[in-house]
Amino acid sequence: MASQVLIKVSRDEEERARIMRDEKIELDYQSIRVSDKREAIREDRKENARNALAKGYPIETVHDITGLDMETIKTLRQEKS
Repeated sequence: MASQVLIKVSRDEEERARIMRDEKIELDYQSIRVSDKREAIREDRKENARNALAKGYPIETVHDITGLDMETIKTLRQEKS
C-alpha cells in the first residue's frame, strides 16, 4: 500500500489527475451498482409484501417478514383494493 502511494506521488501532475479521475469513475460505478442492488432488494420486498397481503396476512406479519415500514405496507394494501 505504501509503495503504491509513493509511486502515485512521484508521477507528474497530469498522470496524478488521470489516476484520480479513473479512481473516481470506478467509485461512481460501484456506487451506482450498490444503489441499483438496494433498489432491486426493496422491490423484491415489496413484491413479497404484495403476495403476503394477497394471501390475507396481517400487515404486522408482513412488516415482520419483509422489514418494510408500515406506511409502505399500508400503501401496498390499498393498491390491492
